[in-house]
Amino acid sequence: MKYAYFKGKIVPFEQATVGIMTHALNYGTGCFEGIRAYWNEDQQQMYVLKLVEHYMRLIKSCEAIHIKLNLSLAELVGVTIDLVKKNGYKQDLYIRPLAYKSEEKIGLGLHGIEDDLAIYLAPFGEYIDISSGIKVCLSKYRRITEHSMPQGAKLTGTYFNSSLAKAEALDRGFVEAITLSHKGNVAEGSGENIFMVKKEKLITPRLSDDILPGITRRAVMEMARNELGLKVFEKSFKPAALYTADELFFCGTGAQISPIVQVEKKKIGNGKPGPITKQLQDIYFKAVRGETPKYKKWCTPVY
Repeated sequence: MKYAYFKGKIVPFEQATVGIMTHALNYGTGCFEGIRAYWNEDQQQMYVLKLVEHYMRLIKSCEAIHIKLNLSLAELVGVTIDLVKKNGYKQDLYIRPLAYKSEEKIGLGLHGIEDDLAIYLAPFGEYIDISSGIKVCLSKYRRITEHSMPQGAKLTGTYFNSSLAKAEALDRGFVEAITLSHKGNVAEGSGENIFMVKKEKLITPRLSDDILPGITRRAVMEMARNELGLKVFEKSFKPAALYTADELFFCGTGAQISPIVQVEKKKIGNGKPGPITKQLQDIYFKAVRGETPKYKKWCTPVY
């Protein structure tokens, strides 16, 4: 990490610091995005994935918690491209825009408190295993409902819920956890959307099941329909359905497309990544590196 965007300009990374009284640090009053950028060695090009879509969601998240961004959508995109260029990496990256209540102030609330935006990035490979598959548990923690947070907003404070589920999984000897909605339906992983393959159908929980409307989730649904001819359903289902699935996988900016080969003590399928998951991975990784013309619109070139 060489440079960050902080206080309205690009500065050396070590200068991008906040004080211990910062409102967002004390009260979780911030929102963020996770954005991948993929290096294509043959093309000598860096492609930022779904950049506009991520910033559109960040803007909505900011509106939900009364944060005012002083940059337009086009300016957010421009600053990010400049920051990637300035850092000069020629490898896959993770980009983190963070909008937050920056005032050093004690006291709850959202109105009348100063806002700011920071953006940083780092080289980033696999967040969780995307080749041999992972073993997951069912978490005892339920997702925070739409009655307790703005639906669809990616808020810093609400991710403590995901952190609890992740910690529980690791404590129990698993890699990840699957959380349930307030109604007891399958919701998502500890930060990732989930898909179930069953009888040549692709099924993912409804947005009403307390899930984040993932950008990678939409991309997977599009690829499954267009490239594999699968029927895709947004449908509520109980945990028991997981055990009878042909295949399961997580998806998300960090997870990308990560096969799930075991839930609790039950193997999924033959205990190995399934054929549909592998096909979707192949299509996805070609698309995000700018190698598929029909999906080039997903990719913002840096150079």
